[in-house]
Amino acid sequence: MTIGSSIPALDAAAADLAAVDLADPGTFIGTDLTALWGRFRAERPVHWNAPGPDRPGFWAVSRYEDAVAVYKDSQRFTSARGNVLATLLQGHDSASGKMLAVTDGERHREIRKLMLTSFSPRVLGRVAEQVRARTRRLFEGVVGRGPLDFAADVADHIPINTIGDLMNVPQEDRQKLVDWNTQTLSRDSAEHDEFEELLARNEILLYFSALAAERRRKPGDDVISAMVNATDLTRPLSEDEIVFNCYSLILGADESSRMSSIGAVLELSRNPEQWNALINGDVAIETAAEEVLRWTTPAMHFGRRAVTDVVLRDQVIRSGDIMTMWNTAANYDGAVFADPERFDLARTPNRHIAFGYGPHFCLGAFLGRTHVAAVLESLRDLVAEIRLTGEPKRLWSNFVYGYSSLPVELKAK
Repeated sequence: MTIGSSIPALDAAAADLAAVDLADPGTFIGTDLTALWGRFRAERPVHWNAPGPDRPGFWAVSRYEDAVAVYKDSQRFTSARGNVLATLLQGHDSASGKMLAVTDGERHREIRKLMLTSFSPRVLGRVAEQVRARTRRLFEGVVGRGPLDFAADVADHIPINTIGDLMNVPQEDRQKLVDWNTQTLSRDSAEHDEFEELLARNEILLYFSALAAERRRKPGDDVISAMVNATDLTRPLSEDEIVFNCYSLILGADESSRMSSIGAVLELSRNPEQWNALINGDVAIETAAEEVLRWTTPAMHFGRRAVTDVVLRDQVIRSGDIMTMWNTAANYDGAVFADPERFDLARTPNRHIAFGYGPHFCLGAFLGRTHVAAVLESLRDLVAEIRLTGEPKRLWSNFVYGYSSLPVELKAK
């Protein structure tokens, strides 16, 4: 699942699983992750990741059944102290109780209900056609015109413009939001430091604080205006709640769709059988999109913190312990997916958890599916051949699996 790295790869077959550090982004570079997760599911399905010099240890589940069980159990596992390793290992999340993803209980239900008015399939149905048209125009601009970087020239422009339209983000500001997103959730290499990530995060928060203030003065028909002017709540959204939820929307809607689309093109370039099935119309686009999402699983994990002692298989998760659910492992679990290591665009059923599961199931799932489907449609209709022209460049992250660069040539039909 990875190529092109100067970092020594972990030997998945020989590695001491007790010594594997899932908090280290280097673990996911160059490693045969399918083999590694296969061993975890078989040998250590509820795994204790040992503490590091400057961070606590944490639990990791790799089987589909266990991941879903934790996702559903909002009584014994909370998101309020973080939902990814980056914040959970710090012991807190500054957005706790303010951002939907790290809020539980009644306030979570209230904010989610408000957000669903803007992100339901019924509302977004009319957006889907705009996504298809915009994606097709992007492809028409690059197909048959020589080498390109699919990440920078195509994928970077699809989700940001959709969520940008829904939030009414000025066109001239959208690329810098993409750049900040990438720095916040992942890095291009180990050389980039955490200070750059913090700066990027603060830039996004400051940007949306200013935009929210503008919408208070001049409300419109957009998601930010809906949050700013919401009245059907036990109390109005605070400034922090508005800004943090804008931050969450722009990150979630952009990164996952981009990484899935880039991963789709890479895998189709390697798999002529599935490429032919797509361009010959042998598979439904919606079915193919689900397999792309399963195969790529951009959000490798999500996390919770136990609020009471919990017995899971033969392990006792103590109150206060960090629990991580590894979607990237669960989505390759042979107990749920037949022949899971085969990229199969016709796979059905396909009950992947690329968008999480349970009360915190991703609000942007419909948009994510729409973006991937639009890319597959344009590939089917416009492209005769995908040819790799260079080494794909992996992101440096323990959270996002994907590529920051994919040099290709798209031959026209």
